[in-house]
Amino acid sequence: MSQVDSIMTDYESERLANLHPPRWQNPQPADCYQLVIIGAGSAGLVAAETAAALGAKVALIERQLLGGVCLNSGGVPSKTIIRTSRLYAQMHEATHFGAQIPENIDVDFAAVMQRVRRIRTHLSSNDSAERLRDSGVDVFFGDASFSGTNSVTVGGEILRFKKALIATGARPQVPTIAGLCEAGYLTNETVFDLTELPRRLLVIGGGPLGCELAQAFCRLGARTTIVQKMPLFLDNEERDAAQILSDAFARDGIEVRLNTTAVAVRSENGEKHVDLVSDDYKNTVVVDAILTGIGRAPNVAGLNLEAAGIEYDTKRGVLVDDFLCTGNPDVYAAGDVCLEHKYTHTATASARIVVQNALFNGRERLSALVIPWCTYTDPEIAHVGLYVREANRLDIPVKTFTVPMHEVDRAVTDGEDGGFVKVHVREGSDKILGATIVAHHAGDMINEVTLAMVAGMGLRTLGKVIHAYPTQGEAIRKAADAYNRTRMTSRIQSRLRRWLAR
Repeated sequence: MSQVDSIMTDYESERLANLHPPRWQNPQPADCYQLVIIGAGSAGLVAAETAAALGAKVALIERQLLGGVCLNSGGVPSKTIIRTSRLYAQMHEATHFGAQIPENIDVDFAAVMQRVRRIRTHLSSNDSAERLRDSGVDVFFGDASFSGTNSVTVGGEILRFKKALIATGARPQVPTIAGLCEAGYLTNETVFDLTELPRRLLVIGGGPLGCELAQAFCRLGARTTIVQKMPLFLDNEERDAAQILSDAFARDGIEVRLNTTAVAVRSENGEKHVDLVSDDYKNTVVVDAILTGIGRAPNVAGLNLEAAGIEYDTKRGVLVDDFLCTGNPDVYAAGDVCLEHKYTHTATASARIVVQNALFNGRERLSALVIPWCTYTDPEIAHVGLYVREANRLDIPVKTFTVPMHEVDRAVTDGEDGGFVKVHVREGSDKILGATIVAHHAGDMINEVTLAMVAGMGLRTLGKVIHAYPTQGEAIRKAADAYNRTRMTSRIQSRLRRWLAR
């Protein structure tokens, strides 16, 4: 075993020791738990720690690794590899900043993945079984299934509860393509196990996951192709936002094939031959690895939900009302297993709603949440609230204020002036209905607009906020300035001229 392999093995051993200790003994169950949680991903962990901190007797059940998708195969490893890929891209663009491109820019992919494992292991201590136990949570490992309306079985033991939370998350949705399983493929659950960079990579699916990893692997040196059935990638986002990203992909060298379907895969001489169909045009691409990123399916199998009187759908997941309660008044759900927007921050927010509603007779509503999201490509695409098309469908009159990033001093000095800030308000008022930001730091910038929406602040008030200069966040203030200029009607201007002429 090489030194690099040895270090990676050590990291993985430490992570597993934190997240599923090999010698862990499940505790003796309490007579009755105030809250039993199935699934220890983002939603389950937040619910367990919050409820325990508030004095509840809590049991947390996990069949695999604590931390769920976000820590182990989602946000943490993907953003780690994205950061490294951006560094390599910046090195190749050095002359744009008045610097020299380093000689012999060789990608050490093993070192890239070693960093992924190191960071993932470091963060795993926050979600460790011992830490949860010390905070008062009874941690059980094993497959959980309902044995009644108020009981769950795990490891041969019956856990009785007053309230329960289903937080089993979701798994990668794999496309049905002839020969794909036989040829082998990667998902977000396996792609971070790679130690060698695929020379040629095919990404099936043009959603956020597919776009993020396609760009990252391309910048690390893989010849990358995205295949998307739809005529657009990121089909939910505004078209000008997706077009800016499409231009960035072209500069990076990513080949994007829209209106294209992969229909068959076969292995020949260690290569994967993928047959593609676009309208009446058929051709074959040869790659070394295939990454599927067409979405996620809720984990509802094996829970015996029928025994607890819980309705579910294999596509929509566990069915809940606006209070996140299932058909069983003592059982709730949170996170990817029941939500349309499958994000870590949405999962944690929904978990906090469940703790309030289940344990304290709260009436917190899912529909009351203002949920931002971001696709972490370069540039990033972030959104919150309504799109214009949604407002039009609801017959809500909208006025949009747009600021191109090339009008923002800091974006220009940073060489990051591609993109824009769009803020949508209800026409005739400054009420913010939504916003889309395309920028290198869009994920951070969208939070200011989200805060304003939650606090009921209008765009006029945002214009009064003094932004540090120079920052890219000034684009939001410029959008507010644009709104304020619309209030300067000819009548007001006439009054001002008369006042000044006194």
